[in-house]
Amino acid sequence: MAVAPLDNGTPPDPGRPRNRFDRYFEVTARGSTMSREVRGGLATFFTMAYIVVLNPLILGGALDGDDKALSLPAIAAATALVAGLMTILMGVVGRFPLAVAAGLGVNALVAYEIAPEMTWADAMGLVVIEGVIIAVLVLTGLRTAVFRSVPTQMKTAIGVGIGLFLTVIGLVNAGFVRRIPDVENTTVPLGLGIGGKLVSWPTLVFVLGLLLTLVLVVRRVKGAILIGIFGSTVLAMVVEALGNIGPSFVNGVPNPKGWSLNVPTLPSNPIDVPDLSLIGKFNVLGSWERAGWLVVLMFIFTLLITDFFDTMGTMVAVGQEGSMLDEQGTPPRAKEILLVDSIGAAAGGAASVSSNTAYVESAAGVAEGARTGVANLVTGALFLLAMFLAPLVVVVPFEAASIALVVVGFLMMTAVRTIDWSDYEIAIPAFLTIVLMPFTYSISNGIGAGLIVYVVVKLAKGKAREIHPLLYAVAALFVVYFLRGPVEALVL
Repeated sequence: MAVAPLDNGTPPDPGRPRNRFDRYFEVTARGSTMSREVRGGLATFFTMAYIVVLNPLILGGALDGDDKALSLPAIAAATALVAGLMTILMGVVGRFPLAVAAGLGVNALVAYEIAPEMTWADAMGLVVIEGVIIAVLVLTGLRTAVFRSVPTQMKTAIGVGIGLFLTVIGLVNAGFVRRIPDVENTTVPLGLGIGGKLVSWPTLVFVLGLLLTLVLVVRRVKGAILIGIFGSTVLAMVVEALGNIGPSFVNGVPNPKGWSLNVPTLPSNPIDVPDLSLIGKFNVLGSWERAGWLVVLMFIFTLLITDFFDTMGTMVAVGQEGSMLDEQGTPPRAKEILLVDSIGAAAGGAASVSSNTAYVESAAGVAEGARTGVANLVTGALFLLAMFLAPLVVVVPFEAASIALVVVGFLMMTAVRTIDWSDYEIAIPAFLTIVLMPFTYSISNGIGAGLIVYVVVKLAKGKAREIHPLLYAVAALFVVYFLRGPVEALVL
């Protein structure tokens, strides 16, 4: 079970729908209100709006096999467009508060591994192919069947692991926790702030904003997370105006005391016409001829596995946070949710912004009380506005947005008590699922390791009949996934 929404301790009693809109989205039936949905949509947007800036930096910073780069403004505009449309589609079809945008990790795979072997159009064509394959798996019922085959307590572990993953992302993005360079000859991979000290103004903004938000959460203040984000952004703007801190990189030179990504200053030109020139610039056949069928198949397999299970984990985590899962740990309209997610993958490739997928940051909106697709309408509309107001979107720094990730991480962590830690057959796989997500920075890695160990442990105990037949196939696929490095070296 998840904790109650942050606006008060008791959700309203479900009653009669007030109108057709209410009936369709089940706002009253799920114990929500329009104000909660709006607050949830706002919180989700400001928690994940960074993707409009970060995706162009990742894709635009790489060259394809012809040494060509994508236009940064075009990537930003297309990223916001697809995120807005797919998030709204998720709200209307899936009716679930799960926002969709370009997936981190997958975009890096496309930029630094796939594109250098072919053209950008060819690479994006592979993303389209992968999205179509996942859509077929959803329509045939296979993806949903795999999801249902995972034991309920393992699904709980997935949600808890994602909560810890979000916490680490938030702490790292805010500069509170940093990677210690290898040149320092230390065995400690991470440390506090800079040299073990909190000495930067941006980190102070994060700390003060986090303390404020935690106090508001404890006092059950309505919109606690949203207030924390807005308040921290205002403080960040004041600090930047007085101290002229600047970004973390200035002309390629590191500035450790700078803002992690966005510098919180009001832009001189807040409105800009979006460049949508990348829409439709993909090629589904060129990669096969350019890179060879074996290379292409390995790339598609890697994309498929990552998208296939990341969304499942995210869906469980968000549903778990809002107490929206049934006894089997499945959210309502699971098939529709997975179908929209697969369409998002193909749409991202078609728009040259990489695969779009469900965002676990949606849990920030759920923590604000969102329970339906109405929140998605708000988040999606803001993404569409971001095409024109991109300069305003970048006013919110990581140090302010990351507050929500840490708070939501705590809320999701509370479900760990429902796992039976005295039963080693489930506790050990659950433990590995939980810890490997933050430690490897990958949802799929945690799910894969946990399911493989679950199957191995059950077989070792002579309980093969307790394993769902589909889990054998899933575990085998994950073995190939983890061994894809040696496999590629052997066959390519």
